[in-house]
Amino acid sequence: MTAAENVCYTLINIPMDSEPPSEISLKNDLEKGDVKLKTEALKKVIIMILNGEKLPGLLMTIIRFVLPLQDHTIKKLLLVFWEIVPKTTPDGRLLQEMILVCDAYRKDLQHPNEFIRGSTLRFLCKLKEAELLEPLMPAIRACLEHRHSYVRRNAVLAIYTIYRNFEHLIPDAPELIHDFLVNEKDASCKRNAFMMLIHADQDRALDYLSTCIDQVQTFGDILQLVIVELIYKVCHANPSERARFIRCIYNLLQSSSPAVKYEAAGTLVTLSSAPTAIKAAAQCYIDLIIKESDNNVKLIVLDRLIELKEHPSHERVLQDLVMDILRVLTTPDLEVRKKTLQLALDLVSSRNVEELVIVLKKEVIKTNNVTEHEDTDKYRQLLVRTLHSCSVRFPDMAANVIPVLMEFLSDNNEAAAADVLEFVREAIQRFDNLRPLIVEKMLEVFHAIKSVKIYRGALWILGEYCSTKEDIQSVMTEVRRSLGEIPIVESEIKKEAGELKPEEEVSVGPAQKLVTEMGTYATQSALSSSRPTKKEEDRPPLRGFLLDGDFFVAASLATTLTKIALRYVSLVQEKKKQNSFIAEAMLLMATILHLGKSSLPKKPITDDDVDRISLCLKVLSECSPLMNDIFNKECRQSLSHMLSAKLEEEKLSQKKESEKRNVTVQPDDPISFMQLTAKNEMNSKEDQFQLSLLAAMGNTQRKEAADPLASKLNKVTQLTGFSDPVYAEAYVHVNQYDIVLDVLVVNQTSDTLQNCTLELATLGDLKLVEKPSPLTLAPHDFANIKANVKVASTENGIIFGNIVYDVCGAASDRNCVVLSDIHIDIMDYIQPASCTDAEFRQMWAEFEWENKVTVNTNIIDLNEYLQHILKSTNMKCLTPEKALSGYCGFMAANLYARSIFGEDALANVSIEKPIHLGPEAPVTGHIRIRAKSQGMALSLGDKINLSQKKTSL
Repeated sequence: MTAAENVCYTLINIPMDSEPPSEISLKNDLEKGDVKLKTEALKKVIIMILNGEKLPGLLMTIIRFVLPLQDHTIKKLLLVFWEIVPKTTPDGRLLQEMILVCDAYRKDLQHPNEFIRGSTLRFLCKLKEAELLEPLMPAIRACLEHRHSYVRRNAVLAIYTIYRNFEHLIPDAPELIHDFLVNEKDASCKRNAFMMLIHADQDRALDYLSTCIDQVQTFGDILQLVIVELIYKVCHANPSERARFIRCIYNLLQSSSPAVKYEAAGTLVTLSSAPTAIKAAAQCYIDLIIKESDNNVKLIVLDRLIELKEHPSHERVLQDLVMDILRVLTTPDLEVRKKTLQLALDLVSSRNVEELVIVLKKEVIKTNNVTEHEDTDKYRQLLVRTLHSCSVRFPDMAANVIPVLMEFLSDNNEAAAADVLEFVREAIQRFDNLRPLIVEKMLEVFHAIKSVKIYRGALWILGEYCSTKEDIQSVMTEVRRSLGEIPIVESEIKKEAGELKPEEEVSVGPAQKLVTEMGTYATQSALSSSRPTKKEEDRPPLRGFLLDGDFFVAASLATTLTKIALRYVSLVQEKKKQNSFIAEAMLLMATILHLGKSSLPKKPITDDDVDRISLCLKVLSECSPLMNDIFNKECRQSLSHMLSAKLEEEKLSQKKESEKRNVTVQPDDPISFMQLTAKNEMNSKEDQFQLSLLAAMGNTQRKEAADPLASKLNKVTQLTGFSDPVYAEAYVHVNQYDIVLDVLVVNQTSDTLQNCTLELATLGDLKLVEKPSPLTLAPHDFANIKANVKVASTENGIIFGNIVYDVCGAASDRNCVVLSDIHIDIMDYIQPASCTDAEFRQMWAEFEWENKVTVNTNIIDLNEYLQHILKSTNMKCLTPEKALSGYCGFMAANLYARSIFGEDALANVSIEKPIHLGPEAPVTGHIRIRAKSQGMALSLGDKINLSQKKTSL
């Protein structure tokens, strides 16, 4: 901070358009004008002084003609004027005129209007001249007994500031304020007085607190907050005091103010790690989340609970509170529910899993009865996934969960039904004892399934896991019921002949591109039919899918029929029954093939589906043991391998998490005993209040990395050349939503530079918050100018501008130095994130901006190139490690990241190694980037282009 910044507390915005008025015209207005004219003139004088003008000739004019006025606006402006005007001669002595000013303020301190008294007292807090304050001390003391609380609380602040800066003026201040505090009734006055005692004489503050410790709950919330801060600081500096005050903190947990409860809970956790203390604090946090209506507050307090859980000894205590934590699910906000479910899942144990599952089942059923809200479907998905995780971790629970969840297979929301299906598939493979139950439930809901995708999955599960003769017969019955009367073509033609079919209008939506797991494209056309006729509504589901032209489900049905027919043959010995069953299966396939080739469906059958159904017909006609093995054993083994790989991956990530949390202590680390710790060592611990204040101001002290390139100096940008008359360089400090430019400006000339102004402009989604104010630079002097830039979205931004200045005494026009551009790096806002394959595909189809980047690199290894891209773009690879392992000359991977503004960025890497060009040939291919906004897609593409090539060290 410069000296000028230290003195001045008041910042006034200066319009730069008008010409500055002359001293003579201002003098005339101040002497002879009316109140309105004097007000305007005084404003102009204040602005000119802030700009560096001295104006000594106006001081006496203002004292004579403006100071005696009783107008409130004039009085407010005079307070600003006396704060900024130079009060001393060049040799540091106080100006004689200031004695007159001092007398005027003594009168204001005795003014009958409490507002004038109070604002004068606030002004005195900013005065740095002891000679001016000394004559006013009796009047300031007298203000402590004023009838109005506004005057009393400002008198306390004035006494505190004067005591801190000039103790000799009021040496008995702590004693005076202590007596004032004992007799005071107003909450804000008590708060200010107690605050002063904390900082000026902590022992007196503690004495006062000891006398009224039992009445703390009756105090106002602003005083309670200060008491919490005092207790924290005292116990932090002197741990032996804990026992004395911890009861008071427990009492404050019952305060009526949410802010006090929050601070008290945070303080209690830092002062004690006893299970009762942790439980009380956690209970307090949970109550706050439930009672507070603001979702931001809920999320902040939830984060506090999650921090508590990170401590291994606290986790056990929180496990007993899982049911209380689940009360938070009454909040309708999805983000709050998401965090709550994740926390509950982390804390679940064999002791409370049963209760957790009961609550979650109730919540799932509730979502079914709720009138459709946009987040209801997403919430149902979250609940299904949580139950899925519970069942995998605690297999005993699966039997309770599955019947409830399977009702949702017939849900209109495909995403929730798909999650249920995935869960059922894993459960039926893992838990042999539940297979009969799942198959029975699946057969019950099979006819009600509305989505073709879910229908395919259900067919696969039934075909794979129906092992008894009765179940196989039931599947065949359900399929026949779902397909309707056969042969399909003949029955449909008969229906048409029987009643005239109204014309249907079919509107074809835009074709969507979907990405498959290999990174290739599959086109999906969105066909939407006009309102279905009565006859269409009566169609059985499978028949409806086929007539809509969806023959992929027919291929899935053919595989299912083949599996159950081959299994039926092995179970039933009678040849007649075997042949009858196989013939029925083949008839169904043949009638579907016939339908596909006819003109009845809206879209004809594809060649792939014809091949699949024909293959199944051939397998059933031959019934070879090899095919029996492939259909009935290999498929299930593939699923088993996939599930075990997924489980392995989850265990690995959990292991990494637990390793992060476990604090390892080296054998030769010193052990610190709190009782033996010296007082000065205790003070070295981090003060939470100070840390939170620094974090709010964006001044958090980050530990510098060992790599010198990662230090602050790496973020310094040179803006002008060394030979320019003004040299400038900027340190770019990126906070979450704003950028602070700290610009160092050096005057390299032997002249004084006046009105030296940093003019900035931005390109992209950046916005300059305020114009930096002009300053005067002495010869070879330097100064720091700070500028704030707000960031609205994730895209590369550019800040450019110039420095303009006047040379003192020169008659020439303003001089200008053009600055180099400052490029804001997108990587400061992008963080790796993860999503499921289904979510990735959905976003890929929805996002409209695509940027295709051609690979142009000197890296010769596919895996090395992928790692290099991940490192330089901050993205996370969603493709599992196992899928990328091995070497086959090409690689496809999906990447994902999310910005701090909640924007998603997707990328698909398709690269290959051109073997025909030799082993040293670099990697070739493409990277496709998709994002919702154009800026994000282009910025990521630019980042990849800039960092593709590996720099040689």
